Amino acid sequence: MEETKIFLITYLAAFIGVVPPGLVNMTVAKTCVEKGKKNGFFVAIGAGIVILIQAFIAVLLAKYIFDHPFVRRMLLRGGLVVFCILAVYFFIQARHKKGVSQNRQKANANSVLKGMLIAALNVFPIPYFVAIAGAMDLSGGVEYDWFVIIPFATAACAGSFTALYLYVVLFDKIEKKAESFAKYSNYFMAVLMLVLILVALIRIFNT
Repeated sequence: MEETKIFLITYLAAFIGVVPPGLVNMTVAKTCVEKGKKNGFFVAIGAGIVILIQAFIAVLLAKYIFDHPFVRRMLLRGGLVVFCILAVYFFIQARHKKGVSQNRQKANANSVLKGMLIAALNVFPIPYFVAIAGAMDLSGGVEYDWFVIIPFATAACAGSFTALYLYVVLFDKIEKKAESFAKYSNYFMAVLMLVLILVALIRIFNT
């Protein structure tokens, strides 16, 4: 019963956390526009694999991170550097005037690797899942074993993948405006990176 509760709570939290436009889901949508649904689906799979690993890391390190503020600061500073680089990248991509070639390439391992890379660059899932683990007291009150860790990580992966898959399914609604979407999604991603930079700075100075 405890494992079921952990799974459901974590699944819903992961799903809600990925639904708003962000680095990974916007990458999935952009891939659908530029390379077709199958490649977008494979990007989602690649991202899901990394999210599973991130959830394992989060729940295993939850107690350690809560007990060591220095580790929290290092994670935030690492994220700050990544967000700065990505902000510049997306702004350059948005300013680069070129048409969107909607060639439907065959889905392959490259799309999976792309999803894994983007998800790996997105460092916020780890502190997010750590916060969820802390809220459910996985690092303390609940017995800390694989019967807790596996449902938690699996639910985090499943919830995130479900939200990403919705972006693949809803791709048809944006396909007709592929060029505009590709351009403005890059601007959106650049602004999102700036917001995340501000959030990271605030959290760094408040810790």
